[in-house]
Amino acid sequence: MLILSRKINESIMVGENIEVKIVDISNRVVKLGIEAPKEVSVHRKEVFEAIKNENLLAMPMADKNKVVSLFEFYNKNKGDQ
Repeated sequence: MLILSRKINESIMVGENIEVKIVDISNRVVKLGIEAPKEVSVHRKEVFEAIKNENLLAMPMADKNKVVSLFEFYNKNKGDQ
């Protein structure tokens, strides 16, 4: 995990076209502004997890097994790059 320090109105670039800007810091809460292309989905992690779980529930069992197997393969081999 990369950890960076930023102040209000400073940004972090993710790749060439995603900017994460510190908009405000108050009461131990950091407000972020994210500029990304329309084709890039941006969600809070808990929302992303809920969407992922809903999508899995909507899939037929055979497809769920394929997705789970692919996910396990990716997690097992992601350090091999």
